[in-house]
Amino acid sequence: MSKPVAREPQRRNARSNRARILATARQELGRNPDVTLEELARASGVVRRTLFGHFPGRAALLQALTEEASEALREALENGARSAEPAERAFAYFVLSLWPVGDRYRMLLGLARRDLGPDRVTEVLAPARAVATAILERGQREGVFHTRLPAAALSAGLEALTVALLESVNSGALEDDGTRTATAGLIAAGVPEERAAAVVGEVAASMPPVAD
Repeated sequence: MSKPVAREPQRRNARSNRARILATARQELGRNPDVTLEELARASGVVRRTLFGHFPGRAALLQALTEEASEALREALENGARSAEPAERAFAYFVLSLWPVGDRYRMLLGLARRDLGPDRVTEVLAPARAVATAILERGQREGVFHTRLPAAALSAGLEALTVALLESVNSGALEDDGTRTATAGLIAAGVPEERAAAVVGEVAASMPPVAD
C-alpha cells in the first residue's frame, strides 16, 4: 500500500502565498485604494487563480486585512499596557505602542469607511478606545489631564486627532514615528508642551525597536 503524499509543503506554500498577498495588499492599497485583485496578484508574484483561491473577492481581502489589523492591535495593547505608570506616561506608551499598527494599516482608514462599514470599524477599535478612556479617566483623577471634557469625549477627540495625523502621513504631509502624535495628544489632554515632549522622549527611549 503506497503512502499518502505529504501535504505539509503545500500547506506551507499556501500560507506563504497568503502572507505575501496580504503584505502586498497593504502596500498597494496605500498607493491606490482602487487597485484591482488582478493587479494585486501580479504585484504579489502569484497567478490570478492563487489569489482568488485565498480571497474570492475584494471584500474577503479587506476582511482578512481587518482581522490581521485587529490582532496586531490587541497584541500592541497588551504590550503597551502600563497601568502602574503615571497617567501621562501610560498615555505615551499607549500611543507609541499603537502607532506602528496604525502606520502599517493606515490605508484601511479610508477603505474601512467605504467598504467595511462603521460597525466593523467600531468593533476593531473598541478595545483601544476602552484603554484610552481608562487612562484619561485616571489622569483626570490625578489632576494630570484637564476635566473640561468627559474622558470618553476627550478620548474620541484624541482618536480623531490621531486618525487625522495618520492620514497626513498617508498623504505625505507629515513624517512621524509616533512621537509627534503622542506629544500632541498629551498637550490636547492638558499637559504643558515642554512636559509633554519630555515625557514622550523618555518613554520613546525606553521602548524596544519596532520590528519591520
